[in-house]
Amino acid sequence: MPVKKYSPVTPGTRFRVGLDYSGVSENNPEKSLTAKLSKSGGRNHDGKMTMRQMGGGHKRKYRIIDFKRDKEGIPGKVKSIEYDPNRTAFIALIVYADGEKRYIVAPNKLEVGDKIMSGVDATPDVGNSMYLDKIPLGSTIHAIELTPGRGAALARSAGTYGVLMGREGKYASVKLPSGEVRRILITCKATIGTTSNPDHSLQVLGKAGRKRWLGRRPRVRGVAMNPVDHPMGGGEGKSSGGHPRSRTGIMAKGQKTRNPKKASSKLIITKRKKKN
Repeated sequence: MPVKKYSPVTPGTRFRVGLDYSGVSENNPEKSLTAKLSKSGGRNHDGKMTMRQMGGGHKRKYRIIDFKRDKEGIPGKVKSIEYDPNRTAFIALIVYADGEKRYIVAPNKLEVGDKIMSGVDATPDVGNSMYLDKIPLGSTIHAIELTPGRGAALARSAGTYGVLMGREGKYASVKLPSGEVRRILITCKATIGTTSNPDHSLQVLGKAGRKRWLGRRPRVRGVAMNPVDHPMGGGEGKSSGGHPRSRTGIMAKGQKTRNPKKASSKLIITKRKKKN
């Protein structure tokens, strides 16, 4: 989906870059597939702020997404491609042959009227959900399960995908969006193709108010604080503030945060690529 630049009619549109939403077909969600979504504003049950930079934002309804794709052997037809305020990718409303409706994370290039299928009878076409032992090697996949039957956990955000590298025994080797190559049970499911809205990262909000509409409050830099408030605070003038770290002292660059004793470490073949 292409992006569009706005004319500088107002200060907020001078630098704004947004999506044209040409592939989105509906504005109102399917009422039977929505649920109430309450907000905490970053507060716990005592009303104490435990997460900063959260609060406000437009009221939302949660769209119930079928991450398990457990309706096997029944063909479904794409009724609409919709915007979901709760995720970066678009969602697709599927109407199955028996009349049931479900939402799925929309793959890229999936259009209204296309047919999809899930299970052992599915073919490796865009939008079909298959077991990893049936997917051809080298295929791009998304909405990948980590535990059989639990539902998709990996490669669900906009424009992401994994690549099925190989199979050995009861495991398949999948290259994930981070660059990590990991072994996943071949009894897990994945959906063929890449997720929709690959241009999501190209958007420029244009003004602070759009950030507030999304429920994100201002973020104060650590170097602008006092020493009592942040490890990087204080100093005379615009000093650098020392080594980059979080408010609680965790290093922002270089420090390893993954537990070396984590059980899933034995399933990782190649670690994720490091940032320079």
